[in-house]
Amino acid sequence: MTTIAYAMGGSPGGPAAGGGGDWGFVITMVIIFVIFYFLLIRPQQKKQKELQAMLNNLAYGDMVMTTGGIHGKITGLTDTIVTLEIADKVRIKVARSAIGAVVQKSGSAAPTPSTKS
Repeated sequence: MTTIAYAMGGSPGGPAAGGGGDWGFVITMVIIFVIFYFLLIRPQQKKQKELQAMLNNLAYGDMVMTTGGIHGKITGLTDTIVTLEIADKVRIKVARSAIGAVVQKSGSAAPTPSTKS
């Protein structure tokens, strides 16, 4: 049993790693953090800024889609609540943060449906 412990732990008198192992670890961790920053953190921050700008630019008459998939036209706005008309004389109130996308800005032409050949 002790031979396995010696084989796994290196020499019984000291650490198995050679000199300079600490700097190698620090450099590796810095490289991993840089990779995570550019692949995960930075794109997420950019997407969050775009979403916040979209929520700040909501206007009356915009056709929007909620994160739950409900499509409607904005008929009322406050700082935290958006009133959507989802059918004739049917209105619901949702949180501003529940708006997932602007389908059509007010005043712009309706998008033409694309046909696949």
